Amino acid sequence: MTTSALGVRTIRGSGGPGRRLLLLAAVGILAVTPVVPATPSPTVGEIVAQHVAARGGLKKIRSIQTLRQKGHATAGADRRALVTRELKRPGRIRFEFTTQGVTGVYASDGHHGWQVSPFDADMGPKPLPDEVVAEAIEQADIEGPLVDWKGKGHRVELVGREAVGGRETYKLKLTLKSGAVRHEYIDVKSLQLVRTESTRQLRGLPTQIETTFGDYKKSSGILFPHLIEIGAAGRPQRLRVVVDSIEVNPPLSDARFAMPIPVQP
Repeated sequence: MTTSALGVRTIRGSGGPGRRLLLLAAVGILAVTPVVPATPSPTVGEIVAQHVAARGGLKKIRSIQTLRQKGHATAGADRRALVTRELKRPGRIRFEFTTQGVTGVYASDGHHGWQVSPFDADMGPKPLPDEVVAEAIEQADIEGPLVDWKGKGHRVELVGREAVGGRETYKLKLTLKSGAVRHEYIDVKSLQLVRTESTRQLRGLPTQIETTFGDYKKSSGILFPHLIEIGAAGRPQRLRVVVDSIEVNPPLSDARFAMPIPVQP
């Protein structure tokens, strides 16, 4: 730059006292120039606490005893379905999927899982495999695994920051009590969850599943995503779910999640 070049020529062209004077002046300028410290990264505990507060606060989240979400899912121009997800503490989940007038049910009472899958010609309830039940129980955490993660036996580490869809996010490594590992991406500005990565078994092969969240809106003072997209990493196909309605604490009986007893002929 011009100033530094001029300074070099001045120092080189001056005699002893003048040269020492310029050097002392330079040292004095450096000595009084303030050093701006780098902004420290927040701790895992601070990130999670801010995330919980941004969602609506721990008190409101803990007040959710049951939850019903209804919406529609699309996976291409000709593949559309109505979907309903119901949750109830502790660990109960029921998922219904209706397309072309036919409804499939996948549910768990927190211990056992079952399904009715007319798409596979199974008209009566059948038990779910143990590994599917384990996944269902993880998904049935009504408040999310980051809430009280230590008390639940999970581990959370801050991996760093990463851009997701043009947003800067905190990348958290979440190791569940079961040993399953997820990566959670929290928007640095809004502090909302924008993506989750997990590994699932598809056709017997481990596959990384990416789930993105957006269009957050409040229900009962709590922010919920109303746009969810799910797909396998590296594949263009995506299941797009638009949430049309959310009910906080609707009446849900335990029987909704228990495997029906087959009617004897």
